[in-house]
Amino acid sequence: MKVIGVVGLPASGKGEFSRIAGDMGIPVVVMGDVIRDVITDRGLPPTDENLGAMSRELRKEYGPAAIAERCIPRINAQGAPLVLVDGIRSDAEVAVFRDAFENFTLIGVEAPFEIRFQRLNDRKRSDDPADEESMLARDARELGWGLGRALEMADSTIRNEGSMQEFRQEVIAILEGMGA
Repeated sequence: MKVIGVVGLPASGKGEFSRIAGDMGIPVVVMGDVIRDVITDRGLPPTDENLGAMSRELRKEYGPAAIAERCIPRINAQGAPLVLVDGIRSDAEVAVFRDAFENFTLIGVEAPFEIRFQRLNDRKRSDDPADEESMLARDARELGWGLGRALEMADSTIRNEGSMQEFRQEVIAILEGMGA
């Protein structure tokens, strides 16, 4: 099985990368769903504050790769030759996936702060920061988990600052190059 990991700051394009993969028939495992499931099980609303606190709690209790370790059974359960995992947040998670899957490739997705902030304003998800200060705090939180080091470990990086069509074409080319 080949596994593609996607890493990037909030609103860089990870979710769109995953949607494109899904449209191509590639199963997608979203790491944030692990956290959302715990939040739901505890009867909490899926706010940025709750998701961040739960992420910290799981990592503190079970280690920095706790979320990745909980994703491995979900990835294996797909039973597909190629699976995409969305939402890697740390170098520890990259290490877990590289140990678990011989054919693991990490793709970094980058976009400027201003573009990412506008995307968050446009999508208005319940866990999205409401202002630039909140977004800077979220970036700092995720960088503190090792997201910057994970981005540095990427086998290749896409700069997502053009049109959606340009990004889509680049993602499709990468996925087709990996056997999709």
